[in-house]
Amino acid sequence: MGDLATMAQMKELDRIAIEERGIPSLELMENAAQAVAQAVVNLAGPADGRRSDGVIATATSVVRMRTETEPTAEEQREAEAAENIILSKNTDPTPRIGIFCGPGNNGGDGVAAARILLEAGYRVRAFLLGSREKMTPDERAMEEKLREAGGELETLDLEDRRTTAWLSTCDCFVDALFGVGLQRPLAGEFLALVQWLNRMRTPVVSCDLPSGVHGDTGEILGDAIQAKVTVTFTCAKPGLYLDAGAGRAGKVEVANIGIPWELVFEQIKQGREGTRVLPDYAKLHLPRRPVDGHKGDFGKLFILAGSEGYTGAPNLAARAALRTGAGLVFLGVPREIYPILAVKCDEAMPFPLPEKYEEILEKAKGCDVALIGPGLGRHPKTEKLVRALLEDLDIPVVLDADGINALCGHIDILDKRSAPTVLTPHAGEFARLTGCPLPVKDRLSAARAFAKEHHCTLVLKGHGTVTAAPSGNCWICGTGNPGMAKGGSGDVLSGMIAALWGQKHLKGPYTDLSELAAWAVWYHGKAGDKCARKLGEYAMLPSDLLDAIPEVLLENTDRG
Repeated sequence: MGDLATMAQMKELDRIAIEERGIPSLELMENAAQAVAQAVVNLAGPADGRRSDGVIATATSVVRMRTETEPTAEEQREAEAAENIILSKNTDPTPRIGIFCGPGNNGGDGVAAARILLEAGYRVRAFLLGSREKMTPDERAMEEKLREAGGELETLDLEDRRTTAWLSTCDCFVDALFGVGLQRPLAGEFLALVQWLNRMRTPVVSCDLPSGVHGDTGEILGDAIQAKVTVTFTCAKPGLYLDAGAGRAGKVEVANIGIPWELVFEQIKQGREGTRVLPDYAKLHLPRRPVDGHKGDFGKLFILAGSEGYTGAPNLAARAALRTGAGLVFLGVPREIYPILAVKCDEAMPFPLPEKYEEILEKAKGCDVALIGPGLGRHPKTEKLVRALLEDLDIPVVLDADGINALCGHIDILDKRSAPTVLTPHAGEFARLTGCPLPVKDRLSAARAFAKEHHCTLVLKGHGTVTAAPSGNCWICGTGNPGMAKGGSGDVLSGMIAALWGQKHLKGPYTDLSELAAWAVWYHGKAGDKCARKLGEYAMLPSDLLDAIPEVLLENTDRG
């Protein structure tokens, strides 16, 4: 599980390391450049070109695409020079690396990486975008070292045919334009370069963040680099895992650049409002179940769900709860759909909802956890029932879908609850509940603020689902895929959360129920990833998740 750092936290961490701990900034930059250079080597292959694929393109075809009329003598000379540059790749298979640097310290990382790769025997050209007058002192120092090694920091001109011809033969590009410093949309030559790079098929290594991705939110600022690998420094940034930013980051590698571990622990890991990512390779080893346990020990769940036309949601939620270990699942549904659920359910125990509220309340109070909302509908009488249960129940409640919608305009009911509550909205439901505009641009901050204000756990679904605790701690999920974006997936998730919350052996004085909910989200996404590999993102169904849950839990159960 990896701790994440916001842009502000990283700037403060760098400041303390340099100004208070006396670590030379050039040393940190050199270490960052070494990590970037290694990522380039991993993609481009060794400097002797043994992995080269030979001919890159026929130069004449490249030239003809760029000239629609008969070329002048000067244009012909340029075309011939470009052709020679391209064809030279066939006789010199040494990997070629194009490095694009901004005028800040992220650009300095790129300049230093250029020198390291040049000294290692690669063909390297480094290009500057932006004003030379704005270059930082550290970048200027790295430029001097690059000159001493026989390199040069050139001014980029994409109109120069020789330059674009050379770049067309590159085996790898390095994006060192902005890092965590970007706050406004890309424009001008920076936007033009990003769009040009994205049209190429050459793999890109980004330094710290793909340029154009907001480090805290994952928002795309105008456009952004499509990286193959992002080498991020000291700590990963939330934007690498959230929303569209996650799709631009490629493989994320976290590099230690020399900031002392105890300083990172003090400033980031011990923070009262930490943010962690649960990556694809994370593990939470569930304890072995007590040998003398019985079904009551593993959670009695009360589910209030379903309405006419929505009989699948309660079935999916109930089956997911059972697959995730719940001992007993009582499924209360409207009387008119009870016959359908009675046929659908084998292990869960459906029952028609009584007419009297007191009887429903008594049934729910006899359970360990209540799950309210999947497919419930928005009839005023139903919403009144939901609000009454929230006021009267003193057991944990998982509130999903129309259960959340019933709270719109009645958020005070949530505030009055003393027992734990988790809400699992998607962006639209969250917007209806809070009145915030769509899209929710900063899901991490929005989720954290809501959970703290209303003293609940919030699971704000989306790419990189955010689970926020009342304490302010947050977890970002690194599993899941677009194939899960189908009606019913959320019902499965709500059942999984309820099941984990209801199992007595998973709870104790040191248990954080919010973190347990975050792991349910991770298991859910991991099951989705297994389905995608087996069935493909187009064909997979929410019901397929139910069949993948056992494998996920088996991989994450302590067998010792």
